[in-house]
Amino acid sequence: QVQLVESGGGLVQPGGSLRLSCAASGFSFSTYAMSWYRQAPGKERELVAAITSAGSTNYADSVKGRFTMSRDNAKNTVYLQMNSLKTEDTAEYYCKAQKFWRDYWGQGTQVTVSS
Repeated sequence: QVQLVESGGGLVQPGGSLRLSCAASGFSFSTYAMSWYRQAPGKERELVAAITSAGSTNYADSVKGRFTMSRDNAKNTVYLQMNSLKTEDTAEYYCKAQKFWRDYWGQGTQVTVSS
């Protein structure tokens, strides 16, 4: 059974930091590209960051220089380190695994940036 379980969300003040985790099971994690998406109320889901199976990363322009995505294949986990958070980063954050035509999604974790 495939599972992606996100954690680490919460309420943080502007300028603060959070680290999201996504623990995977039920598939060959190290061979999948992984990504983080987010969806704010009333907006479409958007790609935040992605990492290939080889470890190459790319980021949305809105988070470049502030967010860092990494993976630990020994732990079947990906991370999203989010620094210098802004109110516009408030959203539900989702983890996605993808390989060819196959993809899996987590249930999401809420991040709220507010003073």
